[in-house]
Amino acid sequence: MRFEVREFPEFSWSFSRHKTLLTCARKYGYEYYASHNGWLYEAEEAVKHAYRLKKLTNVPMAFGQIVHELAEKAVRMFLTHGHLMTEEELIQEGRAMLNQAYLDSRDRKQLWMQKPARYKMLYDLYYEGELNRVEAEDYRGRLHVVFANFLRSRSFQDITTRPQTMQFQQAEEFRFMQVDGVKIFVVMDLLYRDLDAGKWVIVDWKTGKEADDDRSQLALYAYYIMQKYKARVDEIEIRNEYVLSGVNRTYQLTQADIEFMLAKMKQSIHLMRRYQLDMISNEPVDIDDFPRTENQQRCDTCNHKEICLAQ
Repeated sequence: MRFEVREFPEFSWSFSRHKTLLTCARKYGYEYYASHNGWLYEAEEAVKHAYRLKKLTNVPMAFGQIVHELAEKAVRMFLTHGHLMTEEELIQEGRAMLNQAYLDSRDRKQLWMQKPARYKMLYDLYYEGELNRVEAEDYRGRLHVVFANFLRSRSFQDITTRPQTMQFQQAEEFRFMQVDGVKIFVVMDLLYRDLDAGKWVIVDWKTGKEADDDRSQLALYAYYIMQKYKARVDEIEIRNEYVLSGVNRTYQLTQADIEFMLAKMKQSIHLMRRYQLDMISNEPVDIDDFPRTENQQRCDTCNHKEICLAQ
């Protein structure tokens, strides 16, 4: 399929987009508008700059991404080849991936400048010129904890002890649905049908602490299952697997939970619409019309401070 270059990005909604807007509207403007097409060779330098800053990561984010990638790999390896990855295998691969992110940031800045989606650039090395060693060692040490908890988790045990009673969907697949004409993106870590229980099971691996909006995110995923597979809400089980603490939170949602989530989502979409000059093309307002947060701590740690605070 031919890639289409659009002057403005397609308007869509996702949970991560929603959280970015709540954090700072100016950051939302940089992430979803000012950086659009920044991957193109012929893009203006200002657009490329915004795109590069969008692609900056930090140690906690890199850690979370690595754990998700390896969890998906462990599931795939078992289902496809019958190979049960060990804790040591997962830890070694995780360490290698963390180290690669550091080496990219230290030694390959020019390559990252040209292809920021292919190489990693850690926030600390970009802005401070050196890694926070204490933080880095802390997260390296967490690899043992999270992978031990992952292998012991209820969801992974379900997969490995009774796979014949389950039907699996592709993990980490980009899915979307339409709600009131808006494309809603849904990214699930793990989705399967438990044939014994007669339920769809949605699993989200969490590498951080428990948060108030974790359940709302899974309610969005449940709504997707209801739309795509015509499932009833009582046929869907949602789980948060907190692999840092080893805690499992399993929920049975109600229709009221779904309605509450939809109301919040539509309210969020309405707020996003404020920053459109044209609802059809999704042309945005000027970047200066995206208000900057008043929380200075957020500014101090923001990827985009290099261009935002210079204005």
